[in-house]
Amino acid sequence: MKTIAVIGAGTMGNGIAHTFAQSGFIVKLIDVSEKSLDKGMATIAANLDRMLAKGTITQEDVAKTITNIITYTDIKDGVVGADLVVEAATENVELKLNIFKQLNEACSHNTILATNTSSISITQIGSVVAHPERVIGMHFMNPVPIMKLVEIIRGYNTSDEVTKIIMDLSVKLGKVPVEVNDYPGFVANRILMPMLNEAIETLYNKVAGVYEIDTVMKLGMGHPMGPLQLADFIGLDVCLAILNVMYEGFKNPKYAPCPLLVNMVRAGKLGVKSGEGFYDYSESKKAEKISKQFL
Repeated sequence: MKTIAVIGAGTMGNGIAHTFAQSGFIVKLIDVSEKSLDKGMATIAANLDRMLAKGTITQEDVAKTITNIITYTDIKDGVVGADLVVEAATENVELKLNIFKQLNEACSHNTILATNTSSISITQIGSVVAHPERVIGMHFMNPVPIMKLVEIIRGYNTSDEVTKIIMDLSVKLGKVPVEVNDYPGFVANRILMPMLNEAIETLYNKVAGVYEIDTVMKLGMGHPMGPLQLADFIGLDVCLAILNVMYEGFKNPKYAPCPLLVNMVRAGKLGVKSGEGFYDYSESKKAEKISKQFL
């Protein structure tokens, strides 16, 4: 593999593009918005500068990484010649299905089609393309350039050959791939999201405050980040979307999102990306601020 197309220039998309480009691949970064592409490239440049300042890469590495990325606003143009396409759009099933329908028309049948979905069925996504054996999940962790894990999800039809190619490719990226099967939430979010939801439920029931809940989990359970802070970094809208997928998939009330989470997302309090979630990032990353209107 030499050429990788990445669809979506948001947090995950630009991180995936950065990682492939830094590993020497030609990357075609695709987004419908020039503004999003500019923002994504600015994020990549800023992250590379931080790595340079820490001495983990050289100035030559920075220049080569940026040079390896070409931006596009049209999927058909962007996927031409790609050996692998990694879709990293918003966690919305209809959006992803629409993208894969377009990829089915625009890509060669030999092109491997991967999705960075964190919860949506790989089998369902593969059902809208010819040769679904080439569809696979590559669930990178955020921040992508730093986190080692890649959850490799096999759909019902995903072939052994494609799975091996993607497992080997992940190793070449300096990642640790873990193969899992296609069930709602896979492994990472099937375990993580109920924990985050329970932390939100604990706040909702006024058992303790934001700082107290996060401190218990950090100091008592050895977590590097408290669950409420982690939810802010993931994005509360993303957490809600994943929980909804799991709730629909399992029909089990233990996956039902907490009403507090639902209300916060409706109010636009999405965490770091909006400047406020369980913490107020507009004033101080350490400032605790939850509006009483949600409780």
